[in-house]
Amino acid sequence: MRGVVVAVEIDARTVAVGDQVMIGGQGFVVRDLTALGAGRKRLEFETGETFVMNRATVLWAARRHDPRISRGRPGRPRGPKLLTVYLSPMPLE
Repeated sequence: MRGVVVAVEIDARTVAVGDQVMIGGQGFVVRDLTALGAGRKRLEFETGETFVMNRATVLWAARRHDPRISRGRPGRPRGPKLLTVYLSPMPLE
């Protein structure tokens, strides 16, 4: 698997399969998600345990992110690309 692990703040809208969620100081890996209505989701973990996230529940999770892959919305226009140039001092002759 490529990429780096980053800490992200998640809620019921943004949680994803594969997220490593911290609950009560214990880490759990999300195996499956089920939408329950009213903005809630039931998370099933690799251990077989379940957890219901309400709309307002906010957790921290570790998520693998590959910085080489663009995560922008498809079809959304992007601004101009900026080019950063680093110059080292060189004598001019």
